[in-house]
Amino acid sequence: MKKYKKLKYNVSDEEVGKYEPISFSDVKKEWLKDPKFRKSYDDLEPEYSIIRAILRKRIESKMSQKDLAKKLGTKQSAISRLESGNYNPTLSFLKKLSSTLGGKLEIKI
Repeated sequence: MKKYKKLKYNVSDEEVGKYEPISFSDVKKEWLKDPKFRKSYDDLEPEYSIIRAILRKRIESKMSQKDLAKKLGTKQSAISRLESGNYNPTLSFLKKLSSTLGGKLEIKI
């Protein structure tokens, strides 16, 4: 096993600035003041609304991602991508998913 020498840095607050944590909600409030950011944020709401609904139904059903994937005939990683917003599901997949979770898919224009 390789041993690593512990390094010690003597850095003053003046050199790097004082660390003062800021909550995400405070940062988000500040960002939302920017009209371009606000528009982009608002444009993503439909996708995140779907993700929140899927998560809520899966958790209410006491199903893991793996359980849900098995019922849908897919892999857990696909459910993870869906829930993290890194996958755009097809309409047929959403219908199958909502049925499996005991819900009803509704689309309004």
